Amino acid sequence: MTTIFSPEWMTKFQDAWNNEPELSGELSKIGFNSVIGYGFDGDKEPVAVLKVENGQVVESGAYAGQELNWDLRSSNDNWEKWLSNPPGMVALGMAYTTGKLKFNSGDYSAMLKDPRMAGPFIKSFAVMGKV
Repeated sequence: MTTIFSPEWMTKFQDAWNNEPELSGELSKIGFNSVIGYGFDGDKEPVAVLKVENGQVVESGAYAGQELNWDLRSSNDNWEKWLSNPPGMVALGMAYTTGKLKFNSGDYSAMLKDPRMAGPFIKSFAVMGKV
């Protein structure tokens, strides 16, 4: 098994993201562009990053100081749990309100208020589970 957020894992995540119409296709419809970091609670920097242009991931790999629009953090245990059992809207909301999912960058509440972004955000966890 490939370690979560390793460069190899991120390449597989990129491929799965780009091949999921409910994620890349929906984000393409709204012209979504973003640099998204992923990492662990307590770390100074994220471990990995995706660069998304018009809904498609165009770069993935280790974080190397990129400016981030979104920086998602959680414990390794929570990430692993979400990989094996992807959360839905309610579970993600609870994870956010209880501090199990942190946004070091990005506005979680604004994103959830926009259904064009909320659905793909939730779908991204299901796509992670396919890696």
